[in-house]
Amino acid sequence: MYDLIIVGGGPSGASAGRVAGKAGISTLLLEKENFPRYKPCGGALSPYALSCLDFELPESLIERDISKVRIHFRDSCIEKQVNYRLALLVSRNVFDNFLLDKARETGIEVHFGEKVLDCKERGECVEVNTSQNTYLAKFVLIAEGSEGMLKYAVSPQRTRRTEYDLALVSEIPENDEVIMNRFPDVIDIHFGTAPGGYGWIFPHAGYYSVGVVGTAEHLKHPRKVMQDFLRANGFSGEFQFHAHIIPQGGIKRRTVSSRVLLSGDAAGFVDAFIGEGIAYAIRSGQLAAEKVADLVLYDRKLSDLKEYESRCRQDFGNFLVSSLKLEKVMYRFPEISFKLALSRNEILDKYLDEVVINRSHKDYVRWLLLNFSLAEPALKIKSMTGKNQ
Repeated sequence: MYDLIIVGGGPSGASAGRVAGKAGISTLLLEKENFPRYKPCGGALSPYALSCLDFELPESLIERDISKVRIHFRDSCIEKQVNYRLALLVSRNVFDNFLLDKARETGIEVHFGEKVLDCKERGECVEVNTSQNTYLAKFVLIAEGSEGMLKYAVSPQRTRRTEYDLALVSEIPENDEVIMNRFPDVIDIHFGTAPGGYGWIFPHAGYYSVGVVGTAEHLKHPRKVMQDFLRANGFSGEFQFHAHIIPQGGIKRRTVSSRVLLSGDAAGFVDAFIGEGIAYAIRSGQLAAEKVADLVLYDRKLSDLKEYESRCRQDFGNFLVSSLKLEKVMYRFPEISFKLALSRNEILDKYLDEVVINRSHKDYVRWLLLNFSLAEPALKIKSMTGKNQ
């Protein structure tokens, strides 16, 4: 009988494992892959993601330290250099493996190559059946990402195509000198490339991460969109594409039952506007483990597990709700929104200051509505999504 079983060894599961191990509760982490493993992702760590970690990243993991961004829409482009860090770029296979090592050093048990088939609540415990064994735990955290099926044991309502995005990613090898000449510590974001989303080019060590992301409902031909984006940006040849789905954050979802919790992408904790999920995966995993440890160590009531939802809401949930409102404003009226944004430097400056640094979509949207003429269509969205929020 374990105190906690964690399903998934990505950033959310690993972060939960580290907190649980440090708290001293008996913990088993089950991961279906063998680490290090490939993970399709741009690999950008925000300042908030870095602030959630209780350790420094070694220099060997950091491929680029980003302080400049280029934003494109159609034929318009704006470039912004700041005197602070916008993001660190890492390769996810290396970064995720490092996080899992940091969890293992606390003494938790980790099984690789063991897929969880189902979790069943049995009154006083949860039965976890895998491809190799059956385990019992007082609590289970499902941190297996967006494409797993175990989350439906907690939140049975199926996700609609309007509630998630589809992303295609390709890693394109290139000489470091060529990369640095073309993208000197700058990330490239192309709005208008995919419906309800964007394209990106991130300069890693020895390769570019190139991808497109858009609303699944409207991204009818993702491979063609990706191929067109590659050609438009000078990438010729045959490249392998990796697809994955990204839940839109800010939508109310159930994330806890009597003994099972969801975290990270499995819980839908993603910025709906830019698709960032690593930070919220890390933080929600930590909050889940903290709450389980609290119940186990201090013999709290089982009903107190619900406090996990309120902790997530206080810590980042309201930010994700605001990100969804901003997504609706910008993508419902892309011509007005992005042309205005690229024509006025202060709009991007304010976004970087209010959202990236101070983490307040709400204040940013309020400032937009008060100061710019995109307000009339945006106010219609505001009334649709909650006029006082």
